[in-house]
This record gives sequence, C-alpha cells and structure tokens, in this order.
Amino acid sequence: MSTEAGPSSPPPAPAAAPAPADGAEGEKKKEPVVILCIGMAGSGKTTLMQRLNSHLNSRNSPPYILNLDPAVSHMPYSANIDIRDTVDYKEVMKQYNLGPNGGILTALNLFTTKFDQVLGYVEKRAESVDYILVDTPGQIEIFTWSASGAIITDAIASSLPTVVAYIVDTPRTTAPATFMSNMLYACSILYKTRLPFIIVFNKIDVQPHDFALEWMEDFEAYQAALNDKSRDEHGEGSYVNSLMGSMCLVLEEFYNNLRAVGVSAMTGEGMKAFFDAVEEGRKEYEADYRPELDRLAAERAAQTEADKKAQLERLMRDMNVSDSATATGSRPSAGGRRGDNPFGPHPINEREDRYMDEDGYDEDEEEVDEEEQEAIRRQAEEEEEDADAQELGALDVQEPEIGGLPPMGSATGGGTGRGMSWPRPA
Repeated sequence: MSTEAGPSSPPPAPAAAPAPADGAEGEKKKEPVVILCIGMAGSGKTTLMQRLNSHLNSRNSPPYILNLDPAVSHMPYSANIDIRDTVDYKEVMKQYNLGPNGGILTALNLFTTKFDQVLGYVEKRAESVDYILVDTPGQIEIFTWSASGAIITDAIASSLPTVVAYIVDTPRTTAPATFMSNMLYACSILYKTRLPFIIVFNKIDVQPHDFALEWMEDFEAYQAALNDKSRDEHGEGSYVNSLMGSMCLVLEEFYNNLRAVGVSAMTGEGMKAFFDAVEEGRKEYEADYRPELDRLAAERAAQTEADKKAQLERLMRDMNVSDSATATGSRPSAGGRRGDNPFGPHPINEREDRYMDEDGYDEDEEEVDEEEQEAIRRQAEEEEEDADAQELGALDVQEPEIGGLPPMGSATGGGTGRGMSWPRPA
C-alpha cells in the first residue's frame, strides 16, 4: 500500500499546478477592459454609452462609467464618476472669461490635476466589474490633442487594458470626402494613442455601413464613388478626386489592420460584434501593448535612478568629498576643524585670517602657501616698526633750502632771520 501511495504522490503535484493557472486566468478575466469612446460632436457617443450600459446590465454585468464631458446638459445614464460633480463648467467660463471650447478645456485641465484619485477609485472596483466606459467631450480635438487628454489616456492605459472606440456618424459619411476625413482623423488618433483601435459606425438603423466597409476593402469602389460624385459638382472636382484617391492608397495599410463594426445606439443592433471586437482588442493589448508599456516603465525607472546617481555624484564632487572619505569617514584635525565646517567645502584653516584662530595653525595639518605667509609676515613687521617709530615734532625737522637761499635764521644769512627781505627782481 505504501508503495502505491508513493507513486500516487507525484500526480497531486501536477494537479495542484493547474490550480494557480486557473486562478491566474480567473484574475485575468476579472481585470476590466476600459472602453474609451471618442467621436465628433453629433456622432452619438452619449446615446451609444447608454446602449452599452443597458446591454451590459441586461447581462448582469453592470459597467463602471466615467463622464469626462463637463458641458453635457443631460445624460440618459448615471455615471459613477462625473466631472460635473467636481468642476462647474459655466463657473469656469465666468471666472476665466472663456468661451465654450476654452471652458471645456480648462475644466478638463482642472479635473486632470486630481485624476490620480479618480484612478484610485477605478482600481478599487477593478475586481468587481468587467468593463469601464469612458465618455469624452464632443469637441474631439479638446481631448485628443490636449495635454490633459493625453495624461488621462496614458494614466488609464498604464493601469488597465484599454481599447479606443472611434464613433463615426454613418449617415454623414456617405460622401467620399467626408468618409476620407473621418478615416484620416481615426488614423491620427490611432498613432497618437498607440492603443487597440475600433472604428464604430453608429446609426446603422438609418444608413447601413456596408458602403464604408466596401470602400475600405476595395480602392476601385471608392474611386468609382469619387467619379460619380464629381459629376454632381463643378469647379474643383478633379483636384479633390485625385487628392482623395491618393489618400485612399496611403491608408491601405491602415485599413488592413483595423477593426470596424456597425452598431445602432437606438435599436441595439451590432452589440455582439462590438464586444467581440473589444475582446480582440484586449488580447492585442496583452500581447503587444502591455510588454511595450512595461519596457517603457522600466526605462523611465532606470533613467530616474541614473539621474539620482548623477546628481549625488555631482553634489559630492562640489563638496570635495571623495569616495574613500565617504566610505571611511574624514579624519578630524586638531581642534576638530576638518569636516566641521558647515559653510563650505574648504577647511577653516584656509581662511586668510587663520593666524587669528585660538588654537593657532598647525603646519603639519595643512599645506601652507609660503608666499602668502611671507607677505603676512612682512606686513606684521612693518606694522611693528611703525608702532615703535619715534614721533618727531615740527621743530625737530630742519627746513630745506628754497631757491638757493640759506635757511632762514642761519648765520650766513646776515642774521636777519625770518624778517629778512627777498631780493627785488632786476
């Protein structure tokens, strides 16, 4: 029996190994996906957010919702974190004397200063939700090309799997020029955020998105649509056609690696295809984006550590502290002067008035400038000679001869003394 128990012991070890793996997979499933909804004004972002919220609640998987649009007047859903609860958009316009776009940008900047707290709340709920929905301002350029938008996007993407959903107004995209404008903007956002990207053609209940998918897959179909449109226009049609055709060829690689789905925020059509694309975006994030983010984070940490080390070495070099001194400690000199000077890197005994120190100066401790010491010694001797010199009065000094005449009061001067007259000039 014991011999059977021995061989039977190895199987539990492999059986125990899959348990952590299953647990790890369970933890990965619990990690939510952040869906960042971006789109132009009127594309239906807020309505689509309501449809996504309703769809997830019907699956008993309510999402965690963030609203970053401070100017929205009415939301058909309730947000867990709402920028309007923190920043008053109209009050910002009054205080800073701004217009609508400037007020939205300033409100977003003010909210970004506290976004670390927002991210803390999101991370606390990360284990209990599957999706985090983020609604952005309708003025797309305010979020995509501002510093605050980049900070928010990078902060979210560095913590949780993030997918960008670019919402397109399908009925307004039937014109080839408008379609190309939307694709160029989507391409710019993709390369700006560098995150998994989904183009969501909204309002397919009004206009199906089949024509858009065909134009993305077939250049000739898009060129034919351009030619048909040019017959209805005048003037600059030929130039616009050549420009749009060139743009379509440039974006061919962009189309090949792009996920595009059609949804209806009103009817709920296309929800399954949308969440399938989100799941593909999560896998892409885990495979491609997370390793890159980890590599960039490691490089930033290494650069920060190198900067700290360089600053410390520069500080020690400025303070004239060698590596050996820092390792063994500096040897204090007589009187404890060396290493006790808090006012600079130079020892106290290198001052010009060091000879006035109470303990004197020890030549064995420091190297002395002989010329400087000789100059100080000569100055001291001169001061002593001046102090010992005898003071003479005015009567002790003999008057010099002036103009070749004998001194006044001398015997050779006729005894006239100071009363003698000067000779009259000839």
